Amino acid sequence: MRISRLILGLAALPAAFLALPVQAQDAVTGTPEILVTPVSPSWTYAVGAPASFTVHVRRDGHPLPGVTVTVRCGPEMLPPVLTREIVSGQAPSTIEAGTMTAPGFLRCIGTAMHEGRAYRGLGTAGFDPQTIAPTVTNPPDFDAFWADGKEKLARIPIELTREELPAYGGPGIRVSHVSFQTVGLEANGTSTSRIYGILCEPTAPGRYPALLHVPGAGVRPYRGLLTQCQRGIITLQIGIHGLPVTLDPQVYAGLGAGSLSRYFMNNVEDRDRFVFRRIYLSTVRANDVLTSLPTFDGTNLGVIGGSQGGALSIVTAGLDPRVKVLASIYPALADLTGYLNNRAGGWPHFFHPTRPGPKPTPEALRTLPYYDVVNFARRVTAPGLYTWGYNDETVPPTSIFAAFNVITAPKSWMLALTTGHNTTPEQNLRMDAWIEAALKTGRVPSTIPLPPPPVVP
Repeated sequence: MRISRLILGLAALPAAFLALPVQAQDAVTGTPEILVTPVSPSWTYAVGAPASFTVHVRRDGHPLPGVTVTVRCGPEMLPPVLTREIVSGQAPSTIEAGTMTAPGFLRCIGTAMHEGRAYRGLGTAGFDPQTIAPTVTNPPDFDAFWADGKEKLARIPIELTREELPAYGGPGIRVSHVSFQTVGLEANGTSTSRIYGILCEPTAPGRYPALLHVPGAGVRPYRGLLTQCQRGIITLQIGIHGLPVTLDPQVYAGLGAGSLSRYFMNNVEDRDRFVFRRIYLSTVRANDVLTSLPTFDGTNLGVIGGSQGGALSIVTAGLDPRVKVLASIYPALADLTGYLNNRAGGWPHFFHPTRPGPKPTPEALRTLPYYDVVNFARRVTAPGLYTWGYNDETVPPTSIFAAFNVITAPKSWMLALTTGHNTTPEQNLRMDAWIEAALKTGRVPSTIPLPPPPVVP
């Protein structure tokens, strides 16, 4: 009965209305991509060999023809030496980008305007990167300087405080907001400050390996490394700014935009008061905390971090022989004097010709070699896993290789070529599996393993 009424109703509509065509979509939209890719499948060439790049514009996975792309090529992070213009078609265009006469990285950046919006893509080719040598000097009193700092740190009591955080926890773990004493800004040996972090301990009886997580740049709260803890590892995730790490996020946002916005520049012209002296020594103090726990197994101590944290993981291992294994993700603060030698330097890009920051004053040049990650990398004895990509514009691969190449300890590397200052899930899973296996067995895996299956509560 209802169907019959519907048919009768349709029959009563005007014929002109029924004759109207069905409207198709008015427009299709999607984000255009500019893909700039070295022709070499490894993205790597020999010094002196010509490098070429393909440039392709696509949208929704298909070619987007008719877009004018300006391609600029040159040593990474420096002004381009070659500019080309192409119009996209169904097939990629090829750019002959030249070569490099010394080990390093050549980057091509494609930019375009399409329908009133700007788009950008880049690709980076390495030239014998495993032979990149650092530019930074190795001060003759480097070891004495840091031995003095560690001696002064050792005189300061730890004074560990704990506040349990039941809301942060999960099955089989205990999570606490902790703080402990460390050195202060003054280098006189009596100045003290505090470091805050999230400590996570398995609750089952036993003794466990321990993992220190050191932070990337910025100001933020932390939640701890709970997954690794649930898998039987004591974890400590620290902040570096002397602030509790459980405050309202707006507190950190305000400080990050205000008084701590460029904390990494503080006292850069004073070797004994540079901000990273306190930070570096505080990673050793964090290891003091972990190794003092009665549930620590007494041997297996690791450190992990990315960017600034990637730097701190190398620094910690270089300063503290208790570290048995480390994982470093695109480590910053390496080969900081690169820009003074016509090539990219590490974050935070001291001496970059156009970015704000310190210029090459004699005082800054005296300070920075004592804090450059390259010089800590020379002293690392623990096995490590290192991972990064070629397209990183925050931590240039030239600076990373300058540090990686001087490491004489056992080392493995894992490249995710297309990545910039980010990681892929595959990187993270394999890295976590590698360091977990090393900490639990006391042996470095011979390969970078696939991740273990997830823990089921």
